[in-house]
Amino acid sequence: MTTFVDTSALYSLLDEDDLNHAAAREWLTGPGRDAGEILVSHNYVVVETAALVRRRLGSDATRVLFQGLLPAVSIFYVDEHLHRLAVASYLAASRLRPSLVDWVSFEMMRNSRVERAFAFDRDFSNEGFSTVP
Repeated sequence: MTTFVDTSALYSLLDEDDLNHAAAREWLTGPGRDAGEILVSHNYVVVETAALVRRRLGSDATRVLFQGLLPAVSIFYVDEHLHRLAVASYLAASRLRPSLVDWVSFEMMRNSRVERAFAFDRDFSNEGFSTVP
């Protein structure tokens, strides 16, 4: 099964004080480690996560992100079409959330037929995706 990996999950894995840290770690070292599990994300999530981790947790955690976590995730690069599609959805949304990065995620997931996200962000379930853990 293919699972999209969101910033909220990556951050939870790195911050031991995060309320979702134990659940994130348990899923990633359990079901998420299954040979049939394909983890995917996109470069906007990488940029968002790197900025957040560097600012809140420092350079050591940023190194773990790039050298320890991201090698297990297939990163897709957002092209112009996907970017424009997400911007249109973002601008059409009447509520303040989700973020532009989330809209890129939703559009990527829909286009790739990915139905599940490793995320602690309720916006994924609000958009009709299942979430783990």
